[in-house]
Amino acid sequence: MSRQLEYVYKGKVKTITFSFRSFHSAHEAAAFSEGIDISEFLKMERHLQVIADGNAVKNHRQAYFNSLGFGKIILLKKDKSPNN
Repeated sequence: MSRQLEYVYKGKVKTITFSFRSFHSAHEAAAFSEGIDISEFLKMERHLQVIADGNAVKNHRQAYFNSLGFGKIILLKKDKSPNN
């Protein structure tokens, strides 16, 4: 199921459609939307997941995406309409 992803890139707020079928994370989707290749970052992140705790991985991801020019990256809440 698709959701909306909102992120800030170089000071501009952007919203895109996001699905876990297409991307493993919101960060991956945002980078793809901006045409940024993060394949080397994803390799490093997998290595960190094996040897470090979750906080180290999260901090590394945040620092890397900040250096690329990203601000917040969030999945928007699903619309709770009566038909859902």
